[in-house]
Amino acid sequence: MFYENIGSKVHCLLCPHNCVIEDGHFGKCNVRTNENGKLYTVNYGEVTSVAVDPIEKKPLCYFKPSTEIFSVGSFGCNFTCTFCQNYSISQFHAKSQFVTKEDLVKEAVAIPDNIGIAFTYNEPSIWYEYVYDCAKLLKETDPSKVVVLVSNGYIREEPLKELLPYVDAMNIDLKSFNNEYYKNICGGTINPVLKNIETAAKACHVEIATLLVSGENDNLEEVENIASFIRAIDKNIPLHLSRYFPRYKLENPPTDIVFIKKAEETAKKYLTRVKLGNV
Repeated sequence: MFYENIGSKVHCLLCPHNCVIEDGHFGKCNVRTNENGKLYTVNYGEVTSVAVDPIEKKPLCYFKPSTEIFSVGSFGCNFTCTFCQNYSISQFHAKSQFVTKEDLVKEAVAIPDNIGIAFTYNEPSIWYEYVYDCAKLLKETDPSKVVVLVSNGYIREEPLKELLPYVDAMNIDLKSFNNEYYKNICGGTINPVLKNIETAAKACHVEIATLLVSGENDNLEEVENIASFIRAIDKNIPLHLSRYFPRYKLENPPTDIVFIKKAEETAKKYLTRVKLGNV
């Protein structure tokens, strides 16, 4: 949906990477490809993971608590986080099954006591066209059902604003308050994420998640900066501080529990809702 031609190349306008892709090549997300001057996505409708999860697992603790939501994911991501817990689907072309938007929505509506669809497990923004189509169709089919995104927040402003009218809640990762961390650990930049948190908070329910990685962003100044930034938007936006465990390419030891509790105390000086995860 979002690209322009530059001769035989295509300029992808979906995320801030702004990939210029040659014919036959892929963008950084490894799912969007240039075929004869047109930008195609290879993961449209390709589902790798499905579950009915508690909403708190997203994590969303202040949006329809004690309910369950139909959760789906595909493959691919526009980040390369060295600690990714879902790296088998985010960093590789995982085994998938094609599901039409009609079938996905039909299944979601048919599940007893299910409140809607959560796009999660991998990065929903690079599954954009399918997420957009399903979210729109779900709202047309049953306006009482909700749409949830669990995202790294790394998307350009125009596609985000086009999707937000169909979104009820987002959990957005604010992985650090340090651009070097974003660059070296995640393969991105921080400013678009900060801007998108502000934009999303005006349009839907938002909760923020920060993984505190030992030896990387586990210091109280970092936590204070994150909490202060969120407070400037709304002190009632929930912040989830999660404990890191070694995963994928990163072998740093698990985050110190004593530090996590100090981080919680620090964040609570700024915010009314702070939750600990993985403890």
